Amino acid sequence: MSKDWRAKIGLRQGDLTDADVDAIVNAANNDLMLGGGVAGAIRAKGGPAIQQECDRIGPIALGEAAITGAGRLRARHVIHAASMRLGESTSETNLRAATRNSLMRANENSLKSIAFPAIGTGIAGFPIERCAQVMLEEVRAHRGGPTTLERIDFVLFDRPSLEVFERVLAEMEDCARSI
Repeated sequence: MSKDWRAKIGLRQGDLTDADVDAIVNAANNDLMLGGGVAGAIRAKGGPAIQQECDRIGPIALGEAAITGAGRLRARHVIHAASMRLGESTSETNLRAATRNSLMRANENSLKSIAFPAIGTGIAGFPIERCAQVMLEEVRAHRGGPTTLERIDFVLFDRPSLEVFERVLAEMEDCARSI
């Protein structure tokens, strides 16, 4: 695994829909219905073209990810990471697979930058601490192989979520140094 995997990761508080990256990741349901939370913000700011494209693609399997255009967003694409069924919760297995598949879609499309939210921690009720661990583990694994991604950002909605991701990332670095 590349020792510089951490150098390519950015953590910040902000609005994911404003991220200036090749793709933002939508915390999606497998029907690809842009309802509330992150998906609702993407729909509101990006316009109806994103949902129309999702309607042509969906539904997709749990844990899968699909890529669409980004409508009026700054990003060029939205990668829809299906970590839950509509109205249900996110599981660790689905979160892990959806994160991995989002990174794969970015690589398949030769994207250089991507921005993730804390998938599944809002409407789907997944614990933020475990979310940070799972998502950062998947990013570290992805960075250990060939990839077109030069930057992987996590754009967290609030300060407490950002602090959790910062702490988990620091713990992962401390653990790696002690090996």
